Amino acid sequence: MAEWLIQHQLGDLNLVGYSLAGEETVVAAPELNVCFDVGKAPRDILALDHVLLSHGHMDHAAGLAYYLSQRNFVGNSPGTVLAPAALESPIHSLLRSWAEIEGHLTPANIVPMKPGDEFEIRRGLVARSFAVNHGVPALGYALVDVRRKLRPEFAEKSGPELVELKKQGIDIQYTLEVPLVAYCGDTMEGDFLQLDIVRRARVLILECTFFDPDHVRRARAGRHMHVRDFARILRRMSNEFCLLTHVTRRTGLREAKEILSRLAEPELMAQVRFLMDGRRRKPIPPPAFAKEDQEGE
Repeated sequence: MAEWLIQHQLGDLNLVGYSLAGEETVVAAPELNVCFDVGKAPRDILALDHVLLSHGHMDHAAGLAYYLSQRNFVGNSPGTVLAPAALESPIHSLLRSWAEIEGHLTPANIVPMKPGDEFEIRRGLVARSFAVNHGVPALGYALVDVRRKLRPEFAEKSGPELVELKKQGIDIQYTLEVPLVAYCGDTMEGDFLQLDIVRRARVLILECTFFDPDHVRRARAGRHMHVRDFARILRRMSNEFCLLTHVTRRTGLREAKEILSRLAEPELMAQVRFLMDGRRRKPIPPPAFAKEDQEGE
């Protein structure tokens, strides 16, 4: 498990996480009460009520049962896990297997998701899923701020006049959607990059696993991004920030930055942050108490 999570302040969004390809990937947005993937369930994410699971590969999903169990252990409400619909049954099977080992079933709220589905995180904030391209059941997720605004043509109306219009069945408001974060998980290039909720998100979280010029075929075979793909994609996007994840240990951060800087223009590089190149944040200490009926665990 990651001993340190890495913190990034991207505009007014605070993101913390850890990501090494094949080892562990977890990215949390604490103020939004959401964690994208669960990695090995570092303690920092246990207080977050929602896990948005992109796919079932071990480095992204290994800590799922632990996350749910620890929330129960300290008396939190059952965790909610959004996952590709094809994983709903396997996740329940996993929890039943752990119940046989531990002697009790951990409560959990497993929400099967298909591309285009929405789940309300809180009033005015929804998680919307979209298809990605990884060769296994996999989804990306966008956190969208949904606001109701007064239509401009009614801006000069008084309060009583607006009430009267509503009584007449006139819709005086329109819906404004502001995509905050788009998390694509493990994926190669795909049509999802044309979605407004991805292309216009304030922060795009996108993987880039391969940097060696000779590894393009390996990237394609594993349905991952090569740095050439990443640089090309950046030119088409309208994000304020792009957080790059899933670099392997075979490529050092300095080397990865140098390679990307040779392919992407300076103004594009100014938008990119490497997740593992942020400020280290100390782990949250263990809780001082646990539920009485589980003190013996």
